[in-house]
Amino acid sequence: MSDNLSLNVPAVPGYLTGTWKADPVHSEIAFSVRHLMVSKARGRFTAYDVTLVTGEDPRASTVTATIDLASIDTGNEPRDEHLRSADYLDVESYPTMTYRSTGIRQTGDGWVVDGDLTLHGVTRQVPLAVEANGFRPDPFGGQRAGFSATTQINRHDFGVDLAIPMDGGGVVVGDKISISLEIEAVLQK
Repeated sequence: MSDNLSLNVPAVPGYLTGTWKADPVHSEIAFSVRHLMVSKARGRFTAYDVTLVTGEDPRASTVTATIDLASIDTGNEPRDEHLRSADYLDVESYPTMTYRSTGIRQTGDGWVVDGDLTLHGVTRQVPLAVEANGFRPDPFGGQRAGFSATTQINRHDFGVDLAIPMDGGGVVVGDKISISLEIEAVLQK
């Protein structure tokens, strides 16, 4: 393990190299979407596998994620069932969403992870704005790392095209979906 970084790379407190797995008890993959053009509906996915491999140079690190789409939870089971249906996620045909990083780059004092998101049978390049929150020992003799990430996608880009129009204009569910990740990862031995 190393805490040495290449020149011209912003310091990440306590940075360690290795393979990390998201701790599902302390992590969240969440989303929000405009509803009725006046508010936002929010939800999360409760089953996923996220692996990060941190390299000597943070820009050589990788991220992979597989999300079980049937695990969608908006706090309303009838809505969740509708979102699982062919109208939206079609989990019978497309049970997972995946993300594979293709590169990591600096932006000022932050980071962007470029990667391929596959959803509904369609793959698109989706960048994640990432904040490395730090690396530190946990009370159980292990090591933890924290990351926050955000992005926005257009559901139509992934073939999720149901549009229920509203009287007076607009649609029931917006096109843009904001995604946020709070990942607490555990260093694997």
